[in-house]
Amino acid sequence: MAPSALRETVLRAAVDYIADHGPDGLSFRQLATDAGVSHQAPYHHFVDRKGIFRAIASEGFTQLAAALRDVEGETEADRALVLLERYVEFALDNRGHFRVMFRSELCVMESDPALQSIADEAFGALVDHVQADLGPQASLAEIRVRATAMWSLAHGLATLLIDGPLEVKIGEVADRRAFIRAVGAQMMLGQPKPPEN
Repeated sequence: MAPSALRETVLRAAVDYIADHGPDGLSFRQLATDAGVSHQAPYHHFVDRKGIFRAIASEGFTQLAAALRDVEGETEADRALVLLERYVEFALDNRGHFRVMFRSELCVMESDPALQSIADEAFGALVDHVQADLGPQASLAEIRVRATAMWSLAHGLATLLIDGPLEVKIGEVADRRAFIRAVGAQMMLGQPKPPEN
C-alpha cells in the first residue's frame, strides 16, 4: 500500500471509530485492526493520538469552512437559516470530525498556529456572512454578538442531536431539515411556527 493510501486508510478508520465510540477510547492497536494494517503502520504517519486528532480536526475545519461559504438566500433570514442548516448537517454527516474539532484537550490550538488558522477560516466564513448581512454601519460588537449567537445555536443543536438526549426528550424528529430550520426561525427570527412532523 502506498504511504499516502496507508495514511488515508488509518485516518478513515480513526474517523469512523470516533463517529461510533467517541475519541476517548481510540488506540493505535484498535486503529490498526480496524484499518486492516500492521500494528506498527499507524506510527509511520502519526506519532501519537495527538497527531491523529490534529489531522482529523484540520480536515474537519477545512470541510466546515467550505460548507459555510457561498450561502445564498433572498433575505438575511434565509441566509441565516441556510448557515444553521449547513453547520448542523456538517456535524451530523461528519460525527467523527465534529467530536474532535472543538475538544480543547484533543486539539491544542494555542500551540498549533497552522491548525488555529484553519479553524479561524471556518469561523471567518460565518463572520463574513454576518458582516455582509448587517452592513457597513455595523459595529464590531454587533458582528461578534450576532456571529456568536448563530454559532451557539448551531453548535448546541448539533451537539444535542449527536450526543445529547434531544430526541429522547422530545420524540423522534422525522424531518431533521425542517426541524433545524424551524428551531432556527424560532430562536433567531422569533417565528414560532413548528415544522410538520
